[in-house]
Amino acid sequence: MKDNKSIHTRKLLSRRGLLVMTVFMLMLAAWGLGQWSGAPSACPQQAEAAGNVSFKNKLPAAVMQELPPQPVTESVYKVSTAAVSAPAQLAVKKQQGKTVYLTFDDGPSRVTPGVLKTLRQEGVKATFFVLGSAASSRPELINAIWEQGHAIGNHSYNHEYKELYSGFTAFWSQIKQTEEVIRNITGTRPSLVRAPGGTFGHFDHTYFRLLEQAGYTVTDWTVDSGDSLHKGVPAADIVRNSTADMKSDKVVLLLHDGGGHEESAKGLPEIIARYKEAGYAFGVLDESVEPVQFRVSAKAEAQGRPAPSTVWVASNIMPNAELFAAGKPLVLEVGKLETKLDPGEYRIIDGHYIVPLRAVVERLGGAVGWNAASHTGLVRWNGRSVTADVRNGELLLSGPDGMHSTSASMEMISGSIWVPLRSLLGATGHPPLKLSTSAAERRVTAL
Repeated sequence: MKDNKSIHTRKLLSRRGLLVMTVFMLMLAAWGLGQWSGAPSACPQQAEAAGNVSFKNKLPAAVMQELPPQPVTESVYKVSTAAVSAPAQLAVKKQQGKTVYLTFDDGPSRVTPGVLKTLRQEGVKATFFVLGSAASSRPELINAIWEQGHAIGNHSYNHEYKELYSGFTAFWSQIKQTEEVIRNITGTRPSLVRAPGGTFGHFDHTYFRLLEQAGYTVTDWTVDSGDSLHKGVPAADIVRNSTADMKSDKVVLLLHDGGGHEESAKGLPEIIARYKEAGYAFGVLDESVEPVQFRVSAKAEAQGRPAPSTVWVASNIMPNAELFAAGKPLVLEVGKLETKLDPGEYRIIDGHYIVPLRAVVERLGGAVGWNAASHTGLVRWNGRSVTADVRNGELLLSGPDGMHSTSASMEMISGSIWVPLRSLLGATGHPPLKLSTSAAERRVTAL
């Protein structure tokens, strides 16, 4: 009897065990199915969260992580206070390996050839932030920098702090002046800008905002070589300061090749050797590299410098951005001469081309003068003299039988006279013959 009862008990336990196992397997399958069906929706959600993150400080994550903890007092670097989730960090493009960007300010000068020689021997590229005044007096060095494959940035025209930081329009004027000098030498416009002395203590939010809107990339540095602390800093000190931090994934090193910086050129081979030994690659700055930007100091913001008017911004900043945007150039074929205006160097208003007077005339072999008293421009081109009267909207042609007037709607933009192309060509004896547009360009053919 006991044996029968035991057998019956074992059968019940076996059935119950099978039942429990079956239920367990069903639950496991359901859980796995749920996980599988939910997986596709998790990736888009993560990507969407990452895409919505805005790094307002313009510093890459690697650089921000390398900065020391911020004290309670003012810090130089602009660091976002917004929390960044782990999924968001995955969206930031990680830098491959360690990279150092050698940058040289204040040139070109007699120091520059030695710097270029070392860079050429070491097979290294660098970025040169040049002064317009120095570039105009040493164009052969700008050509040498450009031809060796280095990057060229804009470092203002004269480096005078008092003028540059008196207000944004003064800074803007020097940037545009230097830009034109570089363009005349290399044929390209630099979009990289470095503020003399750096942006900290000098730039307020207006400087940053308007330069960005105008298409420029402002960049500071992460490591200061100390070669400008005082006159004649020894090469050994420059090398030590330049290589003090060999752990950061990204180093933007500040050096100088202006007059009096022979010790910087002397220490450069050792600086390069130490970075190579530490496993760094050498890069050049461009628009694809996240710029290092110091934050706006309370002192700079408290100066209360007036921002440019809305009209000024509309006339200067917004059109300037087109210089660095993709678009069609305007080719002018005038007689046997030809020149090109890049996007942003001309406008189309009500179907008419509006162009900068001086740029067009001088590129086609003429000359333009300016009379500040009468607010007029004097054009001398192919034996003709034409006065551009901005106030009265007239182009006045001086001929043997007197003055002939042509109405032309003109305006002043960044110190330049802008005039309808058709009116200019007609007044100077080059009436347009043909207008055409292709996928690559716009073209005006004139007599």
